[in-house]
Amino acid sequence: MIFFKHKYSELSDEVLMTLVIKGESKAYAEIYNRYSSKILNYFYRMLWKDKEKAMDFMQELFTHIIEKPEQFSASRSFKTWLYSCANNMCKNEYKKQEIRQEYNRIPIESIENSVAFHDYAPTDMKFFNEQLHHELNKLDDAHKSTFILRFKEDFSLAEISKILNCSEGTVKSRIFYTLKKLSKKLHSFNPNTTEVYYEK
Repeated sequence: MIFFKHKYSELSDEVLMTLVIKGESKAYAEIYNRYSSKILNYFYRMLWKDKEKAMDFMQELFTHIIEKPEQFSASRSFKTWLYSCANNMCKNEYKKQEIRQEYNRIPIESIENSVAFHDYAPTDMKFFNEQLHHELNKLDDAHKSTFILRFKEDFSLAEISKILNCSEGTVKSRIFYTLKKLSKKLHSFNPNTTEVYYEK
């Protein structure tokens, strides 16, 4: 295959990364254009809505990609690899700031009642999102990461398990636990709503 005959925008992430490894600057530019804004938003949500820190982390991650592209293996999904790298950076930052909380084990029993986080009036959404962010920051990074990847970044359970390097069962347990905890904290926003759907 002669890659230069194709538009870079038509190539898959994985093919683009093989070109980045070969030194193709335009392939790197396409990867950056596809994911820089998404990764910036991810860091912003994960790092206490600190815009400067999110920008620094985004630049650091993409600098790492351009300097050491060979660390990516074309046998895996570039998207999950990228978010896995981003998640590891956040975990290291949590440790550095000494805000990591001790991991709590998830109750075995199934959870039947939880609040839906998508059914609020527009006038309430701003305050709701502020409160949601506040409560998410009280969680340990494993549960916070899982919640954000699922409900903010819209990854599937299988993708999250690869990003966080854990089983799908663990992902589900973290989601159950987080929804149960948040439903108690945010119940006042919609006390009559008792069901949440997170499976696709």
